[in-house]
Amino acid sequence: MLNHGDTETRDCLNLGSALGCTLQYLNIFLMSTVLSENKPTIGFTCGDVNGIGIELIIKTVGDPRLLEICTPVVFASNKVINFYRKSIPEINFNFASLRDLFRINHKQINIYNCWEEEVAITPGVMNELGGRYAIKSLSIAAHALKEGKIQGLVTAPIHKKNVQSTEFSHTGHTPYLKELFEVKDVLMLMTSENLKVGLVTEHVAVKDIAQYITKENILSKLQILHSSLQRDFGIDKPKIAVLGLNPHAGDEGLIGKEEEEIIKPAIKDAKYQNMLVVGPFSADAFFARSQYQKFNAVLAMYHDQGLIPFKSLSIGEGVNFTAGLTGVRTSPDHGTAFDIAGKNRADESSFRSAVFVAVDIINNRKQFEENRINPLKKMSAAVVANAVDEKIEE
Repeated sequence: MLNHGDTETRDCLNLGSALGCTLQYLNIFLMSTVLSENKPTIGFTCGDVNGIGIELIIKTVGDPRLLEICTPVVFASNKVINFYRKSIPEINFNFASLRDLFRINHKQINIYNCWEEEVAITPGVMNELGGRYAIKSLSIAAHALKEGKIQGLVTAPIHKKNVQSTEFSHTGHTPYLKELFEVKDVLMLMTSENLKVGLVTEHVAVKDIAQYITKENILSKLQILHSSLQRDFGIDKPKIAVLGLNPHAGDEGLIGKEEEEIIKPAIKDAKYQNMLVVGPFSADAFFARSQYQKFNAVLAMYHDQGLIPFKSLSIGEGVNFTAGLTGVRTSPDHGTAFDIAGKNRADESSFRSAVFVAVDIINNRKQFEENRINPLKKMSAAVVANAVDEKIEE
């Protein structure tokens, strides 16, 4: 039987144990908080489950050094990951299974299970199943980005045809994210170490391009590009080149009127908004003579006009960034590559670059905001007007 002194001792021990447990959990919480504050949480969509997306993720995220700069969360399922992990034996891909984004392990790769059912994976085959689960992964991950549960999102490739359904009727990631984030406009911005190219039109048939080349559209893209170069890439006074639509930039109206009637007025308005914008340039000569090296970014009028030179000059390490969103989304500059899916032949260079760009942009945005915080409280005009000057004794 315990006497009074023993009871006090037991109570003290119990209290100490409780305090010890509390301190232990507090330390874990603080450590987790510090880790999450110092490195961003980056989500990864799996892309088409029959394409090269999962292979790219395993090869990129499987490098343990990546955990030093971010916390990876892969939106897929354990079963899909395990299927492809067997075909890449040289990568030691260990992960924590996750069903709650509030329980992310910041010291390990996390797999957020978007579905539990078995999926019939057939590498290299484009079918309805591959598209359906690609969109399931994208939808859950994109909402997590919008809600701030992750700080960045790297999307693996999808095929634009087999993702079409009543739930998804977009021509790609960019228009889908624009609608989800409820923003007026976004910009598809291709970026690499030596070149940045934005597009006025994206996945539009060539015969329809001209109808989207309006003064309002060009000016909107220039505003997003200018702002992104400052906030996302740390360029205080960006210099932007604008390409013409027609061969030879229209030859002063001889080969099309868009340059004279639309593009030049848009450039003029951009200058009135304190943007350093030059053009329009003839696209072929602009890249052939390396004029792009004199600018921080280029605005192209349509997809192939910008992407052909970009992919030729970025040497396989280009990244697609969606400028204009509150969240950060990047992707590699290539497609699903069904022809090599499941064969351990996919080159992860562009995908890895997409991760680095996402982390850099997140850090640049944080620095941009910190640089513009004014710690001094601003006095109103009324307070200043009523202030009495201090009398100086002579």
